[in-house]
Amino acid sequence: MKGSKKQSQNPESGVPGVDLGQLERLLSFMAEYGLEEFEYAHGDLRIRLKKAVAPGAAPLLRALPTAPEAPAPGAAPSAPPQAEVAPAAAAPPTQPAPVAAEEHIIKSPIVGTFYAGPSPDAGPFVRVGDRVEPGKTVCIIEAMKLMNEIEADISGEVVRVLVENGQPVEYGEPLFALRPSGTKK
Repeated sequence: MKGSKKQSQNPESGVPGVDLGQLERLLSFMAEYGLEEFEYAHGDLRIRLKKAVAPGAAPLLRALPTAPEAPAPGAAPSAPPQAEVAPAAAAPPTQPAPVAAEEHIIKSPIVGTFYAGPSPDAGPFVRVGDRVEPGKTVCIIEAMKLMNEIEADISGEVVRVLVENGQPVEYGEPLFALRPSGTKK
């Protein structure tokens, strides 16, 4: 570990935009609180750290599909990358239809579970063809038992809903395609 600390203080060995001292503090935080996975986003910087699973140990959430990830800088020396993937996670998620140039995409700001409506027995916040204004709630993303209302950031018409109710979503994943107000059909 001493060698890695010396490297993190050397500006030539760092990754642009990443303070390796801060990364080491994040790794210590994960170890201190027994976290298996941690995601940090600040501006354009996004860091996702995931603890490798020891051989023979069963991970808790194996059925969720995962996107391929690049190893976090500084995390690789402490644990080898996870090589095995459960069959449910091996199938790539279905890709939504390509987005037209005039469409505006509302993306997920967090990792969680997409819910179209406020409760299972209520209808969705918005449907295809509905008009939305900035600040209108379009869905809920549940993350760590917290219900986060996702709002429209522009006014327009909902053209497509790109995810299904109850589907897990990733950070930056497209949720809705809107036709901004003032554009032709």
